[in-house]
Amino acid sequence: MIRIDLKQDEMPDHWYNILPDLPEELPTPRDETGEAFETLKKAVPAKVLEYEFSGERYPKIPDEILERYMQVGRPTPIIRAKKLEDLLGGNLKIFLKMESYTYSGSHKINSALAHVYFAREEGAKFVSTETGAGQWGSAVALASALFRMESHIFMVRTSFYAKPYRKYMMYMYGAHPHPSPSEFTEYGKEVLKKMPDTPGSLGLAISEAIHYALDNGGKYIAGSVINSDILFKTIAGMEAKKQMEMAGEDPDYIVGVVGGGSNYAALAFPFLADELSSGKIRRTYIASGSKEVPKMTEGEYRYDYPDTGKVLPLLKMYTIGYDFIPPAVYAGGLRYHAVAPTLSLLMNKGIVSARDYDQEEAFKWARIFSETEGYIPAPETSHALPILKEIADKNKGEKKTVLVSFSGHGLLDLGNYAEALHFE
Repeated sequence: MIRIDLKQDEMPDHWYNILPDLPEELPTPRDETGEAFETLKKAVPAKVLEYEFSGERYPKIPDEILERYMQVGRPTPIIRAKKLEDLLGGNLKIFLKMESYTYSGSHKINSALAHVYFAREEGAKFVSTETGAGQWGSAVALASALFRMESHIFMVRTSFYAKPYRKYMMYMYGAHPHPSPSEFTEYGKEVLKKMPDTPGSLGLAISEAIHYALDNGGKYIAGSVINSDILFKTIAGMEAKKQMEMAGEDPDYIVGVVGGGSNYAALAFPFLADELSSGKIRRTYIASGSKEVPKMTEGEYRYDYPDTGKVLPLLKMYTIGYDFIPPAVYAGGLRYHAVAPTLSLLMNKGIVSARDYDQEEAFKWARIFSETEGYIPAPETSHALPILKEIADKNKGEKKTVLVSFSGHGLLDLGNYAEALHFE
């Protein structure tokens, strides 16, 4: 079997919330300024905050969101990478959950639809958000178009200019993208005055998006890290569980890439559900990231700010520091300084292990994958591919099944690949 499909009427109608199943209680956010919690209440849709701290294990997906999921390409298929299996020695069965098959080209639309829906239901004038590589920004732009909402997207400055096609997608969907830090907000102006040549960072863009929402009557929506955003994205993992059961397969390994953590967690958490409740972890969970932003392999597990402007409450997570300004690598979605608190806790407990690969190694595998399977991965997604070689080498003589979160396609990133790989 090369492709495993669900019919639309077979799509799960519940999300999965990992909070009740964690091995210990998630550390509580801290408010050192005395203003962060109130800011959060004003800036974020109330229903999103309700999900953030909910103990409900399988909340029902609202019908209108289910309809939009179907409209943008859900359920997504699982594809078997047989040619890559052969290249790696034939001892792996590799299954790819193709989140790149959505209309916006990545997994990000899964939570963007929910965030925008809840903001609209609350009567917000518009939504604002940050974006790194532009996948989240284009997803929010699409979700806003489908729910007839205005959107303002603060895109990390280096990506705004290095990834113009993501920006053009946002324009096509009627959004208003801004390079961050920008002259569009007072906060952005202050940052540019101090650091006129800054490439920007997701931490800076988050602060700018929040300030804009608070100052102009909108709602801020977060594209990763927070529990509710991961919960909304678990539609991918819920589908994948059904699909693997249909194929009579049970993954030994679950692999994916981490920017803030929502892509990997969205696939892995529904599979972890039964293991966490039983207390016996039988699969191997491996998350990968960028060596240029080594929060998982060199970061500390401690309280830190999720944004550079220190607007939001402190969260306990793996971090290399809220004020870290990452290099301008092309995998812009991996440039965030920290890892989602729920995923960080599981990493700290040894349930999820981490790898970091530099851009050269990841892009080498992007080209190998493209030549072998015929599909071009996003620069972010390519950072998960070297793990497959590691697993194949470790398990020679044994047959292992690997499920990979294929988080996005690279068709809008060909210019970046061309420059990095020195195409003529």
